Amino acid sequence: MKRFRIIAPLAVMSLALAACETAGPVGGNVPTVSRNPAGIEGNWVDPNGIVSSFNGGIFETRATDTNEKLAEGNYRYQSPQLVEIDMRSIVRGTSSKVNCALVSPTQLNCTSSSGSRFSLTRRAAA
Repeated sequence: MKRFRIIAPLAVMSLALAACETAGPVGGNVPTVSRNPAGIEGNWVDPNGIVSSFNGGIFETRATDTNEKLAEGNYRYQSPQLVEIDMRSIVRGTSSKVNCALVSPTQLNCTSSSGSRFSLTRRAAA
């Protein structure tokens, strides 16, 4: 049974790779499309498990357990790696600006207007 658990996935992977080699239009290669979202678009999580989403200029932060919206706002790119967020905390009733730097495809380092710093990690697509 152990041997089957090792061989079966390898066989499936071999078939999938073979299909990639033989599939496609006649006459040349097809450009590949990255599966990673561009910029900060998508869902990010902080060390406490709170999820922040960036979608088309709209920013939201929600509690993981209750899905309660904790903060909302808008964001805009200052450069391909720098983003400014105008955020309103629903919980505290305050507004602030947050500047974030995309330091890698999976890490966002942020500093709020009050000087507090935090990091977000890209959440894998489900």
